[in-house]
Amino acid sequence: MDSAKSLQESPNEKKGPSIRQRLADTFATLYKINNFILRFFKEAFLPPFELKEVMRQCYETGVRSFTLITFTGFVTGLIFTKQSRPSLLSFGAQSWLPSLVSIAIMRALAPLITALIAAGKVGSSIGAEIGSMRVTEQIDAMEVSGTKPFKFLVCTRVLATTLTIPILATYTGFIALVGGYLNVATNEGTSWASFWEQVFEPLTFIDFIASLAKAIVFGFTIGIVGCYQGYYSTKGTEGVGKAANGAVVTAMFLVFVEEILIVQIAGWFR
Repeated sequence: MDSAKSLQESPNEKKGPSIRQRLADTFATLYKINNFILRFFKEAFLPPFELKEVMRQCYETGVRSFTLITFTGFVTGLIFTKQSRPSLLSFGAQSWLPSLVSIAIMRALAPLITALIAAGKVGSSIGAEIGSMRVTEQIDAMEVSGTKPFKFLVCTRVLATTLTIPILATYTGFIALVGGYLNVATNEGTSWASFWEQVFEPLTFIDFIASLAKAIVFGFTIGIVGCYQGYYSTKGTEGVGKAANGAVVTAMFLVFVEEILIVQIAGWFR
């Protein structure tokens, strides 16, 4: 009797959560994310301001990513120019190459590449750092001692990424154009002054505003996602790994979604 009863119960035990339970969990997660973002805007701009910590996080986000950003931006511009040249050469339009490179880099590649690099390097670091503090109960200790861990840990990092990513994206665009110039100068003999004149000719004010808006939104997304994943991590060291991985994957996915939306909005104004 007992064995028959256990056989009858085993199929039910193997079933996962119902659709209703999954929907409830999804809405609960969305509610928690919404409260997390609202809490950031509530606490980030109220005193006391952790300016010293913000500057330290800007250093961690910007300066420590400088070498990787420089190498990636330069290679991107060089390779994109090299791959685009044969297509234009077949139409006898290789003189348009600087304009093509500037449009592609300034409108899309510079902020997008910077955001993807930051999501992998900075986002995972934020998620792992805050996650390790959560599972070792350091955040709980800060709350007990009267310190505001949310303002000190979350607000400072989100502000740092929001401020630093646009600067890195601008630098990435410049370095990528330098890489493009080397290829154009080698094959076409274009002068430095002529190259930069052709670079800025097709660009409009909307292009610069859209690129800046992308970088700001991407920076905020990377910071808030990394902090959220770390702040609510559980299950010890396993949770720290999941927080770091979740920060990277979620941030990259949202960056691509935001890229599509901002490109569409910018297209309406053009």
